[in-house]
Amino acid sequence: MTRLVAESARVDPRARLAWDSVVGPGCVIGPDVEIGKGTQLSSHVCMSGVVRVGEFNTIGSFVSIGGEPQDLSYWGSATRVEIGDHNRIDERVTIHRGSEKEDGVTRLGSHNHLRASSHVAHDCKLADRISLGSLAMLGGHVHVESAVTIGEEVGVHQFVTVGGFSLVGGQSKIVQDVPCFMRVDGNPSSVRGINGRRLKREGLSIAARAALRAAHQLVYLAKMSLIQAVEILEVRELLTTEVVCLLTFLEDQHQGRLGRARDRRREP
Repeated sequence: MTRLVAESARVDPRARLAWDSVVGPGCVIGPDVEIGKGTQLSSHVCMSGVVRVGEFNTIGSFVSIGGEPQDLSYWGSATRVEIGDHNRIDERVTIHRGSEKEDGVTRLGSHNHLRASSHVAHDCKLADRISLGSLAMLGGHVHVESAVTIGEEVGVHQFVTVGGFSLVGGQSKIVQDVPCFMRVDGNPSSVRGINGRRLKREGLSIAARAALRAAHQLVYLAKMSLIQAVEILEVRELLTTEVVCLLTFLEDQHQGRLGRARDRRREP
C-alpha cells in the first residue's frame, strides 16, 4: 500500500509523509511538514511552517496548522507545531506555531478532540485526552493539562493554566487559572464544585472524591485560607494525593499575577 494523495492536492516534494498517510483534495502541504503513519487529511487542509504530526490522526476539512502566530513581536523565526497521535481535529480548526517568547513550540499531545472552528494560539501546550468545544478559543501561552473538557464558545485568556481533570462550561470567560479537578462556569467564571462525573469515570475512588469535596467546601464555600484548610484537612486525614495536588495548584496560582500562576508579577 502506498500513500494516497489526491490529484488536486499540492504537496511540496520535500515534505515527509508516511507510506500509508492520506491527503485529500485541495490540501496544501509545505516543505517542512512531517506526517506520521495512518494520519488522514480530509480536504483543503493547509500545513505551513515547521509541522510535525504523529500517527493515526484524523484532520477535517479546511483546517489550518502552522500559520504564523498572531503576535506583533514575532519576526519570522523557525518556530513550529508538534502534534501527537490519535487526535481528532474537526473542520476549520486553526493551530498557530509558536513565537520566540518561550520554546518556540505549540504542542498538542495525544487522544485529543478539537471540535469545529476551535482555535489554539501560539505557544499553547495541550496534554492528552482533552476535549475542546466548537468555537472555543485558547489565547497565546495557554497550558491545558490532561483529561480536561472545555465547552463550546469558551474564551481562555493568555497565560492561563487549565488544571487536569477539570471542566469548563460552555460560553465561559476564563481569565484566571482553572484549578485541577474542579468545575468552572460563567462570565465572570467561578468554581462551582468538583468535576465529579469525570473523576468517577477516570476511576477516582469515593474516598478521594469525598476528600476533594471537603477541600472545595473549605476553600471556596467557607473561604478559608490555604493554611487554615490544610490544618483542618490534616486533622480529618483528608490530605490525599489529589487534595495535595489541588492545594499546590492553588498556592502557585496565588503567587502569580491576576490569578494566573505563569503570568508572574513584574518587578517595580
